[in-house]
Parts: sequence; C-alpha cells; structure tokens
Amino acid sequence: MISNIMEPVITQTNFPALKLKNRGKVRDIYDFGEALLIVATDRLSAFDVVMNEGIPYKGKVLTQISDFWFEQTKDIISNHLISSIVYDFPSVCKPYWDSLGDRSMFVKKTKPLPVECIVRGYLSGSGWNEYQKRKSVCGVQLPDGLVESSKLPEPIFTPTTKEEVGKHDENISFDQMINIIGKELAEKVRDISLKVYRHGAEIAEKKGIIIADTKMEFGLNESSELILIDELLTPDSSRFWPKDKYEAGRAQESYDKQFVRDYLLSIDFNKKPPAPKLPIDVVLKTSALYLEALKRLSGRILV
Repeated sequence: MISNIMEPVITQTNFPALKLKNRGKVRDIYDFGEALLIVATDRLSAFDVVMNEGIPYKGKVLTQISDFWFEQTKDIISNHLISSIVYDFPSVCKPYWDSLGDRSMFVKKTKPLPVECIVRGYLSGSGWNEYQKRKSVCGVQLPDGLVESSKLPEPIFTPTTKEEVGKHDENISFDQMINIIGKELAEKVRDISLKVYRHGAEIAEKKGIIIADTKMEFGLNESSELILIDELLTPDSSRFWPKDKYEAGRAQESYDKQFVRDYLLSIDFNKKPPAPKLPIDVVLKTSALYLEALKRLSGRILV
C-alpha cells in the first residue's frame, strides 16, 4: 500500500462545513462568496482521463510550484492568490488544516476566460504531430527541417478550447480565439502569456529545467481586470525537461506526467474511461519526478 510508504494520498476531499462548488480533474473547489478555496488533490489526469491511483505529494507540489511562480510573475500580471497559508484561511477551515496544509490556495473569485492559453517553446506532443503533416502548429507556420523536441525560433501562442472533465480540449487558431473573446482581450492575453512563459523559462533554465511548453488560464475580476488564475508553470500544466539530458530529435525525459502517459501508451490504452490500474513503480516514480521539479525550481522540500 502506498500509504504505508509515505503520507496518505488524497484523491478527494469532503469538508462538511464548506460549500463544494465543483471538482475538476485535479482540484476540489469550495465557494466562499467572493473568494474560492482551491484544494489540489493527488488525482492525476492523463489523456483527459482521471486515473484511479493518486500520486503521493502531487497536490502539494502543484500548489507550492504555483505559489512560487505567482510570486515570480506578479510584476508582469496580477494573479488570484490571496494566501496559501492555512492560518490565513477563514476560521471555518480550521478543522481541516491537516488536509489543507501545503495543497490549498485561498483565491479571488473571477470570471474565467473560456479558452486555455498554450505557449510552446519547443516542438513536442500534439504540436510535433501536426508539424509532421503541415509544417505548422495551430495555424502558425514553422520553418522546414525541425525535428521532435526542436527549440522553436521564437515561442508561439497556440490557444485551445476549455472543455469539461472527460472531454478533450481542441486546438484553435488565434482568429478563432478572437471570435470567442474579442480582439483586444485576445491580443492582451497572447502578449502576457508569451511574456510570462519567457520569464519563467529563463528562470527554470538557470535551475536545470527546460519548460518546453505550458498552459495558462486567465480570468476577469470584479473590476474586469485580467489576472492569472488556476495553476502556473507546474508539471501538470507544462512539459518539464532536464536540461542536462536534452537532445533534439527524440522524445525527452521529463519531470512531469509524461512518465504516466508513456506507460499508458506502452499498454495501448485507448484514452477513454475506465482508466487502467497504474503499477506501484509508475506511481512512485511519478511522485519522485514531481518532488524533484519542486526542489529544483523553488528549493522547497516536502519529504
């Protein structure tokens, strides 16, 4: 049992005194009127299917890395974080401090934009698949001669739709994004996404991690101000590659859930529920990768 090896895995929270708003692929969200309590569980989603097994420490890693990056990027754009320290949470949360510690954020409520903002600095995943067919990614033309994991001449912005749990987000062009949220807002989101990515990638590279690509989410606050929400530059929302092992022309080792994806591909998983059982070595190796990413980036140690 995993629980005999390390701290208990939390795949779902139930706090009777709190008002549950919804459960996402990874996060349980509780409503506090003008604010939300976001609890990152240890659930893992791969190919938009939530696995049955939780990954030890995963929720804590996601929260701590997001906390780190929100601080690093606050001069570029404001974010939704009020506090990630349980002692700052409303008093009604006190009975649940043990479960909430290190894995929770009390945040401002916003109106989320109905798109997800992807920035790619390297050619991988669905981007690599499309490039091989069309020499483009989401309508962005790229030069000939690139190989898998090539560093792009410049980072590119490739938005997607935001679908419900269990459905695949769909790549869209920037023009389609304009049709959804309007030209002015789309351009602002694009420019900020690229700036945040460049800043984060520069910091991470100095610490031995290549951020190949990442997903960001934005919302509008009560003053219609654009702010960063959800998570930021985490192993769930990004591809993290060890810089010292990087070599273009092949798939890369990673500090993210690609390890689980690779296992699922090796067993010909059809990318639909129900999720197959993950072997204990895959679970523990994934946990170790997440913890290493946190340590390298922020210096924070959970174990």
